[in-house]
Amino acid sequence: MVKKAASLSALGGLVYSTDGGRHCPDCGQPMDACTCSRNALPAGDGIARVRRETKGRGGKTVTTVSGVPLPESELKALASDLKRRCGTGGALKDGVIEIQGEHVELLLAELVKRGFTARKSGG
Repeated sequence: MVKKAASLSALGGLVYSTDGGRHCPDCGQPMDACTCSRNALPAGDGIARVRRETKGRGGKTVTTVSGVPLPESELKALASDLKRRCGTGGALKDGVIEIQGEHVELLLAELVKRGFTARKSGG
C-alpha cells in the first residue's frame, strides 16, 4: 500500500531547513530574522506580579516575577539586572523571571523604581 505524502502547505509550512536552521511558522523567516513574534508584547494587564514559591522545587525558595509587559529581548536584560541586584542566580522561563531565594520586597522596590506597576502575589 502506497501512502501519499502531505503537501508542505498542508503541514503548515517550512519549519526547519539545513540552510537557515529553524524557521518561524508565522512568517516563514529564519528564527534569527523573524520579526513577527520578537517585538510582540505578552498578553496581560501590565501588572508585574512578584511571588515566593517553594512547591515542586525540592524545598528551595524561588521568587518569581510574572506579567512584565516587555518583549522577550528586554525581558532577558531585566532578568539579568534583577539577578545582579539580588546577588543570586535565576532563570527566565516562558516569560516568568525566576530568582533564587526569597527577595520579594527587594524585587518589588526595584520594579517600582524602574517604572513598572508591581504587586505582591500569593500568601
